[in-house]
Amino acid sequence: MAAKVSYADVEVGTELPAQSFPVVRSTLVRYAGASGDFNPIHWNEKFAVEVGLPNVIAHGMFTMAEAARVVTDWVGDPGAVVDYSVRFTKPVVVPNDDEGALIEVSGKVAALLDDHAVRVDLTAVSAGQKVLGMARAVVRLA
Repeated sequence: MAAKVSYADVEVGTELPAQSFPVVRSTLVRYAGASGDFNPIHWNEKFAVEVGLPNVIAHGMFTMAEAARVVTDWVGDPGAVVDYSVRFTKPVVVPNDDEGALIEVSGKVAALLDDHAVRVDLTAVSAGQKVLGMARAVVRLA
């Protein structure tokens, strides 16, 4: 599958469509099963509070993956992402209610690189706080 976005059609400042990703406790339990990360801070409120967290928190890698979806949905080919990194700045706190949490992600092209590649900078926010820092993806375009 080739990237659906053409290098010729983007410039520095091109905005990717923003997305919001709801997260409820059952999502975290399913992710724990898929990832093998059963740390109780991701599903047991009592334990999470005992270790000093405000509540259950989403897995960092889950948060990172949801943010990457903004890039992969935009480019149309997950294989076009040649590099991706983030710093975890704040946890995504997931209360035990029907609403859960919401991860809001936006991105924009920050640099045009060689070989039809671009750097996309992402912003991920939950409950008004930036949850990822230095979130960057390098994407090879058509």
